[in-house]
Amino acid sequence: MLSDGPAIMQHARGTTPDPDFGYCTDDVARALGVDLLHGRELGWPVVSQGAWRSLGFLEEALEPATGRFRNFRRTDGAWLDEAGSEDSHGRAMLGLGEAIADAPDALLVERATVLFSRALPAAVSLTALRATASVLLGCDAALRGGLDGDTRRAFELLAARLRTAFDGPAVTTVWPWPEPVLTYENALLPRALIVAGRRLGDDAMLVSGLRTLNWLIRVQATSAGCFSPIGNRGWWPRGGTIARFDQQPIEATALLLAAETAWGATGDGRYQQAAEMAYAWFLGGNELGLSVAVPATGGCGDGLTPHGVNLNQGAESTLMWLTALETTRRLRSDDPAAVGQSVRTPALGASSPWSGAAVRP
Repeated sequence: MLSDGPAIMQHARGTTPDPDFGYCTDDVARALGVDLLHGRELGWPVVSQGAWRSLGFLEEALEPATGRFRNFRRTDGAWLDEAGSEDSHGRAMLGLGEAIADAPDALLVERATVLFSRALPAAVSLTALRATASVLLGCDAALRGGLDGDTRRAFELLAARLRTAFDGPAVTTVWPWPEPVLTYENALLPRALIVAGRRLGDDAMLVSGLRTLNWLIRVQATSAGCFSPIGNRGWWPRGGTIARFDQQPIEATALLLAAETAWGATGDGRYQQAAEMAYAWFLGGNELGLSVAVPATGGCGDGLTPHGVNLNQGAESTLMWLTALETTRRLRSDDPAAVGQSVRTPALGASSPWSGAAVRP
C-alpha cells in the first residue's frame, strides 16, 4: 500500500513505501485519475476517500502567488519547491479536468473546478510540449464537464501551439517529431493532437495526430509483435539508435491511451490491437517475456531492465498499470462510438497505416 495519511508516496523499496522521497504532485494527480476509473467499476463510495485526499493535496500544492503547483513534498509536510516542473502542472490540470468531467460527487466537482480555474492562467503560459498536451487534455475533459469561457479559450490557444510544433521545419517524413530526441511519454502528444482535431473539427490536426501515433506504434514494435518502448538509457536521438532499456510502464500506458483515443476517432480496429499490444507488455508480452505487473496485488515493477524486472513498485509504475488495466477493461466492452464523440475516418493517404513489418529488431 503506497498511500498513507496525506497522499500516495512517490517511491518504494520493493513493495514498501520509501518515506525518504515523500510525495509529488505528478503522482497524486495520477492517483486521482485512477480513483475516477476505479469508481466506475467499484462504485464511488469505495474510492471517494482517496479522491478527496488527492484533491486536498492538490489544493495545498497550488502556490497562490504564482498560480503554479508545487511538486515535491516531504513526509513532514514541507514543500521542497516554490514551483514544480511544467509537467507536474500539466498533470495536475489533467487530473482536475478528469474530476470535473467524471466525478459523481457534486462538491468534489465544485472544488476541482475552483482549483482548475485558479491554475488555468499559469497553465496557458506553459511551453513544454508534454505539459501543453496534458493541459489540453485537461481542458477537453473540463469542457466535457460543462466548463466554457476561459477553458475553451485556453484549449484553442494550446491546440494552436501544439499544431505549430508539429507543423515546424524540424518535422519531416523521416523524423515526424518536433524534438531532436524522443524521450518519455511520447504518445501523449499525438493523443492530444487527435483530441484537439476532433473538438475543433480540424481534420489536418487529426490526421497529424494519427500519422504520428502510427509512426510511434511502428517504431516501438518488435518483429514478434511485442511492444518495445524507447528506453531511458539514452532515449532515441534523431539519427541515432533507439535505447532498448530501461523500459518504463508510463510508455505502455501512454501508447494505450493514445490508441484508445485513435480508435474512438476512427473506428479502426488496428488501434484496438495496438492498445492490446501495449497492455500485454505489462503481463509478459515484452522482449524478456516477464510480467512487469503483479495483478494479484495491483502493484507494478518500476521497469524492464536488461537483466529483468525492476522489483521496486513505485507510485508512477503502479498507477500506470492500474490505468492500463481499467482502460483495457473499458476498451474490451465499448464500441468505438462510446470511446469518443463520434466515429470519423479522415483521409490519411497511402502513407498513413503502420507497416506490418516491424522496425525494431
